[in-house]
Amino acid sequence: MNRAVDRRPLRADAARNVDKIISAARQCFREHGPEVPLQTIAVTAGVGPATLFRNFADKEELVLAALNRQLRLQVDPAIDQALADPDAAAGLFRVIDATMRVASEEANLLGAVAGRRGLLTGITGGLIESIAVLLGRGQGQGTLRSDISMTDMIRLLAMLIGVVDTMEPGSDAWRRPVALVEDAIRTERPDRALPPQAPLPGTAFDAILG
Repeated sequence: MNRAVDRRPLRADAARNVDKIISAARQCFREHGPEVPLQTIAVTAGVGPATLFRNFADKEELVLAALNRQLRLQVDPAIDQALADPDAAAGLFRVIDATMRVASEEANLLGAVAGRRGLLTGITGGLIESIAVLLGRGQGQGTLRSDISMTDMIRLLAMLIGVVDTMEPGSDAWRRPVALVEDAIRTERPDRALPPQAPLPGTAFDAILG
């Protein structure tokens, strides 16, 4: 069981401390990057290190709790709307859009758990289950390719989340690759132009791109 995801009910004061620590963590990761020390987060939250470690054993637990909260706040409502939408394909991409928005906004949080795929399982289970339901419905409606499997969808979602490494945190550059994936898995290509291209940040690709 992951303490950062599945917690027992807390006293009101303890719950307030957890909320302050998670909010401070999001702020500090955004301002200082994935390597921000826990001490900085504790100071920003206005709590002592002992209070932080009483609730989160290490940075991994804190990062997962922060990611979990953003998924609950931003992706869960999109899942509910998608499952109620008679157009399963549209619902599927509503969920993917919401997930990518969180990934972009919380790019530094994701960077703190990069390469630790197993740690994310506990906070993505509901997301994957909803995508499976929507994929099956869309295939039954004939709007999504019948040869697409859930293995394909998990890999496509992982690829899309990886896009945040090639864009400015918080930007909507993810919209173009999501549109390309939509073109690939729908039975009929949507009648719309691709979202605009966003430049790659930094100079690493300058020689290739000219």
